[in-house]
Amino acid sequence: MATVVSNGMARPQPQILLEEIDPAGRAIQVCAADNVYAVYYQGRPVTIRTHQNIEISYPGPKYSKSTYTNPGHAFNLAQRLNQRFATEDFKVMLLNSGRTIAELQS
Repeated sequence: MATVVSNGMARPQPQILLEEIDPAGRAIQVCAADNVYAVYYQGRPVTIRTHQNIEISYPGPKYSKSTYTNPGHAFNLAQRLNQRFATEDFKVMLLNSGRTIAELQS
């Protein structure tokens, strides 16, 4: 068994709210987050979609994340999108409160 030595620069451990370990030994942990950060374009939330080959529809689009619990990831995405599209309209929004909604039943 390896010994973990802290050098004072380690990332803080998250607060684990729920945990389940399956028979294969994989753990699913639900961790607390302080806030959610989302990338917005001109004041509106966005979804990022990429196509491997726009000329054919296979394998179809891939959707990338645009919301994060770590602000650094959101700022990196906004910066990359601003550079790619030669704009400054991509911004990071802090989402720290909201209302609970229910899914509509069909």
